[in-house]
Amino acid sequence: MNEPLQVLVVGTPPPGLADAPWGAIALQPCAGLDGVAAALQAAPADALLLLADDAGALAALRHWPALSACVIDTALVAVAPAPPPAVALELLQHGVQDVLDRDGATPAALARALRLAVERKRLERDARKAWATDLATGLPNHVQLLEHMTQLLALREREPAPMALIVLRIEGLASAEAALGVAAASVLRRKVAVRLRAALRASDVVASIGDDAFAVLLAWIDASAAAPRVAAKLARALAQPLTVAGQARAFAVASGLASYPEHGRDATTLLRRATAQAAQLASVGSTGVASRIERGPTPAANDE
Repeated sequence: MNEPLQVLVVGTPPPGLADAPWGAIALQPCAGLDGVAAALQAAPADALLLLADDAGALAALRHWPALSACVIDTALVAVAPAPPPAVALELLQHGVQDVLDRDGATPAALARALRLAVERKRLERDARKAWATDLATGLPNHVQLLEHMTQLLALREREPAPMALIVLRIEGLASAEAALGVAAASVLRRKVAVRLRAALRASDVVASIGDDAFAVLLAWIDASAAAPRVAAKLARALAQPLTVAGQARAFAVASGLASYPEHGRDATTLLRRATAQAAQLASVGSTGVASRIERGPTPAANDE
């Protein structure tokens, strides 16, 4: 508790929060969730405190494109007047650490919630290091991706060569889970992973970095200009519907790109840039049920 918590704040915090008896807190105001995304792109933060004026802001938080990226390393605590239990539970399922009723959110209560949320997030990171594979897809998770990138970047410092990281944000996976259930959503994520893998070389790395986000590391490219072409190719591959539970689900895809050395020389900076760009850019394609399947499955990516 010696180091102050670095906390991004949306809304007006109560006076005395920074001095509450749960350790020092450094507050950084942000102009809405877009401001949070920009701040996280510039530097990591221990926590995000969202002080909402009404429960509707919690629904907006659930559909924030950068949510899955934010909660990877940042403890998110939301506060709203009488938050609906169903909404609060849904947010917790998507990585939010705590949802508090504004009536009881005193400075001491908020400081306690932030400190405990950050400590839980640190325990989660330790657990992810022990289990570096995403169980739903069998792909490396973001911890293993960062470790692989760090090793590769160390080689690049001695033998410079271009490399790139692509982050794909896939809209439609969350709605598929709501419509079809967790098991079907896991099947869809596995099919997305297979399609990405089929569109890449054996030397490229595909990782799962969130419920609706994947990363592709292009370790060997002739020039940085090749990376946007690969990103466009992957988006086209994912534009073809995937079949689950007798339905063809269509997805919209937004991609973010970070190139070495132009956009950074360390793994965390590159991942942060690509993730933030994917969260900010508009997605291309459509989401939802593309069609009801009557005969046979959708062709595999390499058959399309």
